[in-house]
Amino acid sequence: VQLQASGGGLVQAGGSLRLSCAASGRIFSHYSMGWFRQAPGKEREFLAAVSRGGGQIYADSVKGRFTISGDNAKNMVYLQMDSLKPEDTAVYYCAVRTSRILTVRRELYGYWGQGTLVTVSS
Repeated sequence: VQLQASGGGLVQAGGSLRLSCAASGRIFSHYSMGWFRQAPGKEREFLAAVSRGGGQIYADSVKGRFTISGDNAKNMVYLQMDSLKPEDTAVYYCAVRTSRILTVRRELYGYWGQGTLVTVSS
C-alpha cells in the first residue's frame, strides 16, 4: 500500500485547510485510515481515524475542530481542519491499518504516507 498526502501549507490562525490522502496498491477489504501529526521535538500524535464502514474516532485536542472523512470508491481519506491554531503547526501524516477496528495506537498502523507540512501563523 502506498499513501500520498497533500494539502498542507501556510495558513493564518483561525483559518482552515483540507488535507487529502490517496491510497494505492493492494487495498484490503477491511481497513481503517488515520491522521497523525508530529511537531518539532515532539512525538507523533494521533488525531483522527475512520473505518471503511464510516466509524470515526478523534483525539480530544482536535475534536470539534477537525473532521475526518473517507471515500471508499476512490481510496481517499480527508482531514478538514478548521479554527487552526499556531500549536497545530506540524507535519501531518496519513496511515492505514489493515483492520476495521479503530485505534489511536500508531504502532498498529502498518502503512504511512510521507507527510505534508502545515504551518499556522499567529
